[in-house]
Amino acid sequence: MKPTFDIARHELIGLDVTVDGHSGRVVDETKHTFLVETPSGVKRIPKPGRRFRFEFEGKACELEGNDIAFQPEDRIKKVRS
Repeated sequence: MKPTFDIARHELIGLDVTVDGHSGRVVDETKHTFLVETPSGVKRIPKPGRRFRFEFEGKACELEGNDIAFQPEDRIKKVRS
């Protein structure tokens, strides 16, 4: 299991997330956005300027969108622990 401080290096698709009053599950990720499935439909939420709260291994972890604004395959290598 990965420690919670290493969540930025983890696959985020499939995790529960809360941001800007929207809660749901991440269904896709691009360099600048997350696609979040919410009860009211799928929302495209930009990463820059937002704080994301992920549920990971039963704990809440927060990430700044500016810190993870990379392509998913590059984020794992570029994010500093």
